[in-house]
Amino acid sequence: MRAFRAPLAAALGTATLLVLSPQAPATAMPLTPDSPTSPASPASASDAPADYYQDAEGKTGPELKSALHGIIKESDALSYDQVWDALKATDKDPDNPSDVVLLYTGRSQSADDNGGGADQWNREHVWAKSHGDFGTATGPGTDIHHLRPTDASVNSTRGNKDFDEGGEEVGEAPGNRTDSDSFEPRDEVKGDVARMILYMAVRYEGEGSFPDLEPNDKVDNGSAPAHGRLSVLKKWNEQDPPSAFEKNRNDVIYDQFQHNRNPFIDHPEWVDAIWS
Repeated sequence: MRAFRAPLAAALGTATLLVLSPQAPATAMPLTPDSPTSPASPASASDAPADYYQDAEGKTGPELKSALHGIIKESDALSYDQVWDALKATDKDPDNPSDVVLLYTGRSQSADDNGGGADQWNREHVWAKSHGDFGTATGPGTDIHHLRPTDASVNSTRGNKDFDEGGEEVGEAPGNRTDSDSFEPRDEVKGDVARMILYMAVRYEGEGSFPDLEPNDKVDNGSAPAHGRLSVLKKWNEQDPPSAFEKNRNDVIYDQFQHNRNPFIDHPEWVDAIWS
């Protein structure tokens, strides 16, 4: 870990609380929010340091999952209040830097128009925080790898539902569908959702006070530390490979905030290598 990190209480495992300070924005790059690119191969990871994944090389299945956990648990942690400012950087609209791009609607909205109003944006826990009862305490409740800006009322419509296909189209967010026990995001972010859920399953393995989060092939998981549906998430990972926007987001989180990465953005093929 970096020399400036101070350890927190044992309950936070290896995470440390990050005090945000003004930082230079990441290097500009041409981005189109959620425009698909070719799937990454093992030799074409995003901008991870050359040795970042060295402990995972040559592994598959549970050994790969364990190795990746050991790598990405070395991270800084944010408070829930700090998440607001972090999302303004991670989800910045490349065509309008004063805006953020909302996950489910794709709408570009003023970064300062955040809060609880029906048309404002708020902090969506893609891994629903009730699935494991971790709330908004520092740790999984504030991990910006799965926190995204969303329209507040669409966030409410999604609620804590598992991810699956089917249902009625969401009026405020065309392309998204929902029924009584599941939510299907629009095609442009299906892979994003899958990779965020599977990141959480690798990052949080029951250490300290954190729950052991795992994907399963069910819906209606309730308060269990589980999220589904795994077979659908695997399909979405293949259908919607990492976009330039998603890769840039991973880099900003690594460079400016948590200093860890989502390995499935760098190596989407590792989804099948673990959950074959």
